[in-house]
Amino acid sequence: MKHIWKLFVMVMILFIVSACSLEGGDTKGTEEKGAKDDTAAKKIGISISTLNNPYFVTLKDSAEAKAKELGMETTTVDAQNDPAKQVSDIEDLIQQGVDILLINPADSSAIAAAINSANNANIPVITVDRSAEGGEVVAHVASDNAAGGKMAGEYIIEQLGEEAKVVELEGIPGSSAARERGAGFNEAIAAASGYEVASKQAANFDRAQGLTVMENIIQSTKDFKAVFAHNDEMALGAVQALNAAGLTDVIVVGFDATEDAVKAVEDGKMAATVAQKPDLMGEQAVEAAQKVLKDETVEEFIPVELELIK
Repeated sequence: MKHIWKLFVMVMILFIVSACSLEGGDTKGTEEKGAKDDTAAKKIGISISTLNNPYFVTLKDSAEAKAKELGMETTTVDAQNDPAKQVSDIEDLIQQGVDILLINPADSSAIAAAINSANNANIPVITVDRSAEGGEVVAHVASDNAAGGKMAGEYIIEQLGEEAKVVELEGIPGSSAARERGAGFNEAIAAASGYEVASKQAANFDRAQGLTVMENIIQSTKDFKAVFAHNDEMALGAVQALNAAGLTDVIVVGFDATEDAVKAVEDGKMAATVAQKPDLMGEQAVEAAQKVLKDETVEEFIPVELELIK
């Protein structure tokens, strides 16, 4: 009986040792899996207002290139200038489990719904180029649009002299870029004695609409000496309309410094364009995203330098 009891004790000891060994093996596997998850590439969701504009294509390409350089994955969606589509696109990115969102709003007010959804999912948001009017954003990467608009207005005043009437082609109503660029431009015009905005119409940051709107303005009045367009696409459309009407002495100033616009300035077809440097903007947005994901501090506003190309 004594020998049977000893055998029973030995069997129990062996069983306990085996169980501990198995448990240790499972823990190791779990730890290895956890380590793998911690080092997995972070996923950035990028929502662009439109990829039908060279400026935003450059912004997208630079952001994706910087993310690849930093070992991060990206998924980019094109809102096609449709606020409702952009909200839907961002909801999809949230469902895909992105770690952070970079959003270039089509509409600064409408985008708030999507940002609130991201907030509820604990996904940090960084806005790029255009700001949002709702939701919690950890950082905003952009040029000072108001300063750029003022820069354009002051350059026009410098070129034309004492007094003149000017035309303003506005961007998408509701976008922060249109609102801020217009505010800066009108501040400069209001401060100059003898200057007046003869006509102000929206052409939605689009070249074809810039052409059509400029044609309509020319039909109603030719009494103006300069055109300020809130972006280069509209400015290039305006140039086409002005040339067709024989108004080659009207100076045109755009905003963004796209490749086509810079060439137009070099060729003397446009007077100037305000350079925003979208490539730098995309890079800085991704660098800020990496810091946020590492729980590092980022500034609420990350400015990108402006430059007047003339």
